[in-house]
Amino acid sequence: MIAAQASRIDVSSFPFAPADAGETHAGRAFYRLLTGRDPADADIRDNDDFDRHVLASILAASVMDGGQIAERAGLAEQDLNELLAQCFPSAGVRAFAWDARSDRDGDDETAMVRDLLLAQRSTDGEIGRWLAAMVARRAMEPNHLWEDLGLRERPELSRLLTRHFAPLAARNTRNMRWKRFFYRMLCEDDGFVMCTTPICTQCNDFDLCFGEENGESRMAERRREYLRGAVDHVDPAGDRRA
Repeated sequence: MIAAQASRIDVSSFPFAPADAGETHAGRAFYRLLTGRDPADADIRDNDDFDRHVLASILAASVMDGGQIAERAGLAEQDLNELLAQCFPSAGVRAFAWDARSDRDGDDETAMVRDLLLAQRSTDGEIGRWLAAMVARRAMEPNHLWEDLGLRERPELSRLLTRHFAPLAARNTRNMRWKRFFYRMLCEDDGFVMCTTPICTQCNDFDLCFGEENGESRMAERRREYLRGAVDHVDPAGDRRA
């Protein structure tokens, strides 16, 4: 076990109790801790700022799921520690300790999606490698992929994939849902045909592959639910109920 020194907060077993009483949810609190702002206010015009927004969003979504952040995010604790140090140095957040043996592939399905992404990388550096693992792990969750990555809308996911995995993203010429697209690419690369109908428009599962992926981001939805609950606990005179 190797200790990482000079850390204020151990994120290995987050959530923690946020110091800011105005924060209403651990995921949003963690995003604010990393970036200094609310996810709704993120400025992503610059690619580096966009990358930090994506990484903070994935980690915040992992916090919302509970359990160990590194596992939920698809990273070994060593990689999580390095990501925090490189991308969020001013946040004062580190994993206090990591075990070099924790760098494991995870389940086979996650590893297959991760390797697909790694083979199609279009940027250099560690961020693309981390994102391949993180996107693959979050793709195992049940919601739309952009939601389980903690992003605000699907176009942010498309930008992420186009930026860091451009050859793969370019193959999605019909705007197929990204999870379905990943699995279709895996099947085609192995010489299999995922679909029984050769023409997509004639397939009974068309909406599963190409249906809209609209909705409210997970953090925005949780905040709205919290605010509604807060209103329910205030009587007409403005006094808090017991």
